Amino acid sequence: MDEKNTKDPQTPKDKKRGFNFYWIYGLLTIAIVAIGLWGWQPSTVSIDNVKLERMIAQGDIEKIVIVKQKEQAQIYLRPLSINADSAYKKAFDRSKNGPHFYIDIADIATFSQEIKEAEEKAFQRDTAGKTPEEKIFLEENFKHIVVLSDNTKKWGWEILGWILPFLLIFGFFYWSMRGIGKAGGGAGGQIFNIGKSKAQLYDKTTQPPVTFNDVAGLESAKEEIVEIVDFLKNPQRYTNLGGKIPKGALLVGPPGTGKTLLARAVAGEAKVPFFSLSGSDFVEMFVGVGASRVRDLFKTAKEKAPCIIFIDEIDAVGRARGRNALTGANDERENTLNQLLTEMDGFSTNAGIIMLAATNRADILDRALLRAGRFDRQIHVELPDVEERIEIFKVHIRPLKLSKNVDIEFFARQTPGFSGADIANVCNEAALVAARKNKAEIEKEDFLSAIDRIIGGLERRSKIISPKEKRVIAFHEAGHATVSWLLEHASPLVKVTIVPRGKSLGAAWYLPEERQITNTDQLMDEISATLGGRAAEDVMFGKISTGALNDLERVTKQAYAMVMYYGLNEKIGNLSYYDSSGQSEYSFSKPYSETTAKLIDEEVHKLIDTAYQRAKDILTTHKEQLTKLATQLLEKEVIYREDLVEVFGERPFDSDNKIIKNNNTQTTETPTEEKDNSVDF
Repeated sequence: MDEKNTKDPQTPKDKKRGFNFYWIYGLLTIAIVAIGLWGWQPSTVSIDNVKLERMIAQGDIEKIVIVKQKEQAQIYLRPLSINADSAYKKAFDRSKNGPHFYIDIADIATFSQEIKEAEEKAFQRDTAGKTPEEKIFLEENFKHIVVLSDNTKKWGWEILGWILPFLLIFGFFYWSMRGIGKAGGGAGGQIFNIGKSKAQLYDKTTQPPVTFNDVAGLESAKEEIVEIVDFLKNPQRYTNLGGKIPKGALLVGPPGTGKTLLARAVAGEAKVPFFSLSGSDFVEMFVGVGASRVRDLFKTAKEKAPCIIFIDEIDAVGRARGRNALTGANDERENTLNQLLTEMDGFSTNAGIIMLAATNRADILDRALLRAGRFDRQIHVELPDVEERIEIFKVHIRPLKLSKNVDIEFFARQTPGFSGADIANVCNEAALVAARKNKAEIEKEDFLSAIDRIIGGLERRSKIISPKEKRVIAFHEAGHATVSWLLEHASPLVKVTIVPRGKSLGAAWYLPEERQITNTDQLMDEISATLGGRAAEDVMFGKISTGALNDLERVTKQAYAMVMYYGLNEKIGNLSYYDSSGQSEYSFSKPYSETTAKLIDEEVHKLIDTAYQRAKDILTTHKEQLTKLATQLLEKEVIYREDLVEVFGERPFDSDNKIIKNNNTQTTETPTEEKDNSVDF
């Protein structure tokens, strides 16, 4: 579409900027400075002593004015000598009344004596060979040069030379402050406006184009947020019963779950002023700036009350005090936090101001910030389940041109553990994949390619892999698939590939069960399935490679979590060394003794060795099927669930377990894929 046709014909043309009178002021100032410092100097030409003597000898000079202040002699020519020399004519053209030339002098007395001597030489030359009567006549009619002295002092210019620098400094600061006031804290307003708040104000005329209809899958969080908006719209409904409007709500959850989107929806729905800023906006290198910005923010909010203040990533300023031993209690960030605590619920009241904040790290926030009266509510925004992912997909496919074979429910089940931002990325990536293939619509294969690319990275078919290495990779991935297929609690396989993606040389995708709690048997099956790749190398080749780096990293973390955090080990017992407050982050000591640390290491080794031996036993028993599966991988490079059904038969375990939601139970994260991140096969 032509850009000209997209413009609104009714939109008025941009007006040309009018002439700025500050330019006149600036030019006048420069002129005054030049005149005050150097005085008014006519456009005269400098001459030397030889030229001066020649002019005296020719009788071209009418008078000489000696200016003592400048140590300069100004020369005035006789009007009758205008045609005697071309330089004289130019001098008369520049200044008819003079001075026409000037010469710099070092000493006035010496210069006057030199003029007299030059006149005497000229007179003697003119009277040489003349009779006495003619000499007397020439002497009586000889025109001597008039020598004058200019001793006047220009007191006005001297006084101006002293006062003008101060006037210039004052004018510079005046114009700077005016510019700063207009800039409102912009790039030029950082000097004097640094203590002002950087919050962006949204009101009825500048509401963001985001409403609660654009927020999908966060029903419980949305319900509490809608209630806060209703507080501001209909406060009498709640205050008539004696209740008070909550002062603040904290949005807590993993990255990409929609915390900031919820806040934008509040700004779009609420018909009250909405202040939005980031926690890092309070942080500055100058002392006291953060506290000053907090005061200015609440001062402005009081004038706009009732209103909402939203601070994104509040952990930048709300981190618990006294944790960092290097800075101590005088840290500038802690001073900013103290001012924020005082403003939220201090001695003065902030009626009509509701605080919203978002963070991924609620465990590191200061306890005084989380208490009732400041943030009365903590709204947990968790990763979406299957039904919520379907709703999120429906929101993000609105602008897309989809084919009829696209099943949104299928994609929602293929993306467990995906956040709202991940799903938005999947939809956008699917559109890009279809566009690369010059398709008119986005098909199912485009969405699957997008999911694979986001999880595993871009395919690298050009990577050079020797046949021997490719065989090891095929058996490694086939080992993962075999063990996970034959274990009851392992995640069912979706796809296995030996095509390099990202950093991995091969990958296996699984569809984990969406459960809220996990028992020991489930965790042990997952560890065995993760170690299936290395076990397959051991069983088939009698040696192992470096390809299991990612597997070993995940297994180690999971085993230590079982022993140290979840209390799933008999010898350690019902103990947990997990620190939800985050205080151990700055601690140099462990919460257990060296004996316990040794026992933890031993139990973790036993747990992993047991799972590894279990995987080897399964692969040894089904060695023939493992070989057949690896051969298919070498031929096709990619195999799916149907290929495993053809090799092993239907999976003998019932996967249709009922999922019971319990908001008071801690969840455990389950991986959505197995990768071999090492490239050192």
